[in-house]
Amino acid sequence: MYSISFLMSATPLYKSSSILKNPKPEAQFTVRHSNKENPIMEKCKSFLVFPLLINVLCLFLLPQPILSNELNEFTRQPPRRVIFTTHDRSESDPQQVHISLVGQDHVKVSWITEDKHAPSTVEYGTVSGEYSEKARGHHTSYQYFLYSSAKIHHVSIGPLEPSTTYFYRCGGSGPEFSFKTPPADLPIEFVVVGDLGQTEWTASTLKHADSEDYDVFLLPGDLSYADTHQPLWDSFGRFVEPYASRRPWMVTEGNHEIESFPTTYPNSFTAFNARWPMPFKESGSTSNLYYSFEVAGAHILMLGSYTDFGVDSDQYEWLQADLARVDRSKTPWLIALLHAPWYNTNTAHQGEGEGMRRAMEDLLYNARVDLVFAGHVHAYERFTRIYNNKPDPCGPMYVTIGDGGNREGLALKFKNPASPLSVYREPSFGHGRLRIANETDAHWSWHRNNDADAVEADNLWIHSLSSSRECWNPSRDEL
Repeated sequence: MYSISFLMSATPLYKSSSILKNPKPEAQFTVRHSNKENPIMEKCKSFLVFPLLINVLCLFLLPQPILSNELNEFTRQPPRRVIFTTHDRSESDPQQVHISLVGQDHVKVSWITEDKHAPSTVEYGTVSGEYSEKARGHHTSYQYFLYSSAKIHHVSIGPLEPSTTYFYRCGGSGPEFSFKTPPADLPIEFVVVGDLGQTEWTASTLKHADSEDYDVFLLPGDLSYADTHQPLWDSFGRFVEPYASRRPWMVTEGNHEIESFPTTYPNSFTAFNARWPMPFKESGSTSNLYYSFEVAGAHILMLGSYTDFGVDSDQYEWLQADLARVDRSKTPWLIALLHAPWYNTNTAHQGEGEGMRRAMEDLLYNARVDLVFAGHVHAYERFTRIYNNKPDPCGPMYVTIGDGGNREGLALKFKNPASPLSVYREPSFGHGRLRIANETDAHWSWHRNNDADAVEADNLWIHSLSSSRECWNPSRDEL
């Protein structure tokens, strides 16, 4: 086992209005691999060097926001080691397998092979080992400084039946995988986790989330924490494969996905877009950084905090049109995810979502969005229903859930006295579960990561705004 320790930048190199007090802890890496010699590890050690030198240089040239280590009344355990997961299959076998929803009855299967000649095909069926259907897709790759990605495959399969287990094989070789499609109608259950990373805390979070069944995994940004070190994207794909290959993962971008440098590498989100393409075209979006999808009785908005969002932007125009198409008689629940929170009483990342809030809050409020999930702040916080910084029974309930297990640790300090808008706040790692029971009621719970056990620390029942006579008038001009 290799252990690599080094200091890393907490955030990508972009302008931030928030500079906090104390330096963050070092990120330590634990490398897990099989007993045989692993060429991927050797590639990793070489590929880590060049971007790391760039980051170190930029640390001297550009100011960097840093997270606070100052404790408040809570006492929490420190960050844990990053787990580097190596590839122990053959070059032609699939690795980093994950699935996402595409339209009402299709699923996209994504994976990577070291073999550049491996076919982009998926065989699948409802009986293990018997594949009655076969689909062909496309492949891509990318170059990032000295790093060249392996072959990245994306294949859409379907039409599929709801609430059905399918068995599948990627590229005609390697292990068999399986997944279960979401239901066509309510009830449905989502797991919601932000700022995931790939640490020992992350492993605990995913294990706890998987201890009870769910239908769809929602991630509001900050996936791998590769931060330009591209082999960590590969490690992350292998790390989450046991979970992401069995349930659809729907993600949007965070600041750690930006990975750009002025002049030397101005293209942002290269790895994210190549590895985690979402169904943006199906929702009329022109960018993988924002899109929407529908599942069971919910319409889900995945918004982009790190692309243009002003009233003259493509994202704003798309969101306006997307909300106008929502039929609340078919999807009574309307939920949004984004990365930088619009409401936040933690001292970390204060005000970073304010510009987006000012631009887009009216759209979400007028459309009667039920819930808004955000990440970025490494803690859990639940607010009451809000509009324009005031409690409003017709506004969304805001939840910050950037506590998946990232390597930077927790944002431990909240502002005091507490805002009356903030109902529950705690700097602990954990995960959330949203079970939509029917057209009118849903149950939200947050589960604290407590080593061997997940402790349900916060929960409540929520009524949909589409069922509220006070808030909902279908004949009104929504937008």
